[in-house]
This record gives sequence, structure tokens and C-alpha cells, in this order.
Amino acid sequence: MQGNDRDYFARLTMAVAVERDQAAFGVLFDHFAPRLKTWLTSQRIPVDEAEELVQEVMTVLWHRASLYDPQKSSLSTWLFRIARNRRLDAQRRAKGKDALGDAQWQMMDMQATDALVEGEERDARVREALSRIPGEQMELVKAAFFQGQTHTEIAQATGLPLGTVKSRIRLAFQHLRRALEDPPAA
Repeated sequence: MQGNDRDYFARLTMAVAVERDQAAFGVLFDHFAPRLKTWLTSQRIPVDEAEELVQEVMTVLWHRASLYDPQKSSLSTWLFRIARNRRLDAQRRAKGKDALGDAQWQMMDMQATDALVEGEERDARVREALSRIPGEQMELVKAAFFQGQTHTEIAQATGLPLGTVKSRIRLAFQHLRRALEDPPAA
């Protein structure tokens, strides 16, 4: 994959993570879903199971895009790793399903649902906390962490002194930390 493609996919993923950008997700889905399905079927996974696994992977992308770190891997590597792990989990479940009773499977399904709900609640708290960061500070955070600009590049682009850029980013993270430490409203 070319460096520009990697940066492009990273930007789209950040748009999904931060803004819940459906158009960006659509582009990512259209690009990666067929590739994931092809890879899974090449692993001797039946087509219908491969399609389900692809849906799971893309659901992870939608709900957990904020976990993707473009400094550690390409989006392709991240998604294929998730697909591999989901495939292994599905194989383990299939092997163990015969040994477990229906009541045990229902309990496991309830636990998985609870974990998903907790994760979605956490994601909502993070989005809410991010929305509380003052606008100018958030713009600097976006430039630094979502667009990959250095503090010096941000200072040059905005005309702000370098110390001001650093201070405002630090203040943004203090706002974020306080917002996340506050207990969620009941």
C-alpha cells in the first residue's frame, strides 16, 4: 500500500472515530469489506460465515475506530488482524458449542451483550467529553493527533506561538481528563 493510501485511510478512520462520519465509513467499507471476504474465503471459511465475520470486523471499525493507531500499523493490517482473531474465536466457539448447554450459551451471549453496551456507553462518554473541549483547543488537538501535525507545524499554520500551541493542547487534555473522571449522569 502506498504511503498516501495509508494516510488517506487513517484520516477516514479518524473521521469515523471523532465525527461518526458515515461517508468516510462507507468508503472504508467499500474498500476493505470485499478484501476481507476474499481473504476469509481463501481460509476455507464458508461464504455466509465469511460475510458475517466481515460484518463483525466492520462493526468493530465503526464502534472502535478510536482504538486504531496509524503509528503502529496500516488500517489494512489492523482490520485483517481483527478478522483473523474473529475467525479464530468463531472456530473456538464452534468446537466448544457442542460441549456447552443452551443455558451456558445464553449466559455467554448476555455477558457479550453487556460488554458491548458498556463499550458503547464508554465511547459515548468520550465523545461527550471531546465535545466539551473548547473549540480552538479541539482544533489544535485534531491537528496534532488526527492530522499528525507537529506542534511546530501547527504553530506555523495558525500563527500562534509554539508555547501557546503546547499549552492549549495540554489544557484540552486536562478538560478531557476532568470530563472523563466525572461520574456519568444517571
